[in-house]
Amino acid sequence: MAGLVLIAAFLWWDQRAVSQPAGALAPEEPVQEPPESTATWTFKNHTITPLAAFDIHARILGKERYRFDRAAELSPVDLALGWGPMSDSRILEAFTIDQRDRWYFWRSARMPVPETQVVSHSANMHMIPANGGVARRLKAARVGQLVHLKGQLVRADGKDGWHWVSSLSRTDTGDGSCEVIWVESAQVADRSPDM
Repeated sequence: MAGLVLIAAFLWWDQRAVSQPAGALAPEEPVQEPPESTATWTFKNHTITPLAAFDIHARILGKERYRFDRAAELSPVDLALGWGPMSDSRILEAFTIDQRDRWYFWRSARMPVPETQVVSHSANMHMIPANGGVARRLKAARVGQLVHLKGQLVRADGKDGWHWVSSLSRTDTGDGSCEVIWVESAQVADRSPDM
């Protein structure tokens, strides 16, 4: 019993949120450009099609691990990310953020910024790690940390007819509005280098 308590305490400590100072910690907009190549590749019995090159600096607003849904074979973790005003602790303290079933939910009793800014500066993103090192960094990431991801927005097609297509917009909402990222590089830190 004591062993289980110690394991639970370690897991809680290891995944506790990182406190951040006020101010926009990730002020830059994500960069999306045409892919360098449209050639497809195979990953875990899925055909991956690049849709756009993608580079984002953001604050982690939420993290959810997945093991049993259809997409978990490709994407073991989703990150809810915020940039611009949605990376500022003064603004975020007004929000409650939740993730479940591959969705990101937010609510606020008093809106500190217009809803359009919340939509255009935060998103749930499905991570497809390109290798084991990236997978380990993403799985170890904690809410509140800053992340720099580089890779590609993609479409994934399974042999069973299942498919998953990334959004290519930062202003859409609802079904199909999440980014599906082939993550080639992931840097995670408690503070940005210029702090």
